[in-house]
Amino acid sequence: MSSIKIILRKNKLDKSGEAPLYLRVIKDRKTKFISLSLKLDPNQWDEDKQKVKKNHSNSARLNAYISKKVADAKGEVADLERRNLSTSARKLKEAIKGKPLTNFLEYSYKRCEKQKDTLAFSTYNTYKNYLKKFETFVGHRDLMFEDITVTTLKDYASYCSSKLGNNNTTINFSLKIMQIMFKEAQREDLIPIDLFPFNKFKVKKEMSTRRYLTAEQFQGFMDLEVSDQYKAQIIKDMFIFSVFVGGLRFGDMIELKWKNYDKKAGRITKIIRKTGRQHSVKMGQKAIDILEKYSNKDQKQEDIIFPFAGIDDAYFTDKAHRSLLTGRATALNSMYLKKMGEELELPFKLSFHISRHTFATRALNNGMRIEHVSKLMDHSDIGITQVYAKIISSELDNAVDKFIN
Repeated sequence: MSSIKIILRKNKLDKSGEAPLYLRVIKDRKTKFISLSLKLDPNQWDEDKQKVKKNHSNSARLNAYISKKVADAKGEVADLERRNLSTSARKLKEAIKGKPLTNFLEYSYKRCEKQKDTLAFSTYNTYKNYLKKFETFVGHRDLMFEDITVTTLKDYASYCSSKLGNNNTTINFSLKIMQIMFKEAQREDLIPIDLFPFNKFKVKKEMSTRRYLTAEQFQGFMDLEVSDQYKAQIIKDMFIFSVFVGGLRFGDMIELKWKNYDKKAGRITKIIRKTGRQHSVKMGQKAIDILEKYSNKDQKQEDIIFPFAGIDDAYFTDKAHRSLLTGRATALNSMYLKKMGEELELPFKLSFHISRHTFATRALNNGMRIEHVSKLMDHSDIGITQVYAKIISSELDNAVDKFIN
């Protein structure tokens, strides 16, 4: 329950001996004061009756004004407590003052729509899906920014872990989307800067694991006989090709065109979709041999090298269409590689991204400078690449331990 009372703050007397009159709101032992823009001599205020005494020349008018303010405040409080699961002293104060509260989910969904044209379509969908997940947890959309407390975050993290089976990385990403919305609302002056419960709640980060194929496992993958399904062979070739050309991502591999291949120079050059930066790498014979498998005399510069995803002209101009084709190709790619990994009896699920990790560890093992590995992988920070160096160092330590013990 909350309480509302008129308080004459005698500790704030001005030079004329008058004190300001405030509306005091108490909720959960938290107190907020709202100025009524009135000042009175302490002898003119009846604390018990909550009225201006008759010794004030305008007592009747002032008492009518004060009564209306109290009634309005109680009405706002009753309405707010009826509509929301939780309230705070600050929220009550803002409601009484007439300052509108911002609905978290409504604001967040609208923000996504505003940024739809500037975000990658997959990113736009990811934001909406994670917000929908939070809405499902809450059970309704009538949720203000102020309603999201540390307790809310703890309960949501527990829900993601126990009910949805999310790991800590996924939970942290869920909270990250919410943090972005809080910061955007703060930039727009819709919520106060100090309204940020994420500072008081953290989900422990899991140790980053970089799965990769050892030299023996990679050789086994290259020697693996795949099914007679044409696309199974294509995805195998794409994986091997990626390892030999700097760990190109799946999304870049499926849209490689013959114009990206300089046969005379033996070089692949492409603008990376994720970063917008140019990737250019000189190829060895094994990578060239893979390209030659897909080359034919009728090919055009605009033709796709690896005919895996059914890419058409609309793929490059329509975000939604590109997302649809990429999603289908990713699902098919995951299915084939999972089966190949099982045939090789790998101790982890094989995915296309492991080709990037395999390139990095092979390159560092063979003496390539870490700066060059970072450049080829298009990392924004060499610190990202250093994860692979730590893997190599850890492997070396393990090898030494086995040798000396």
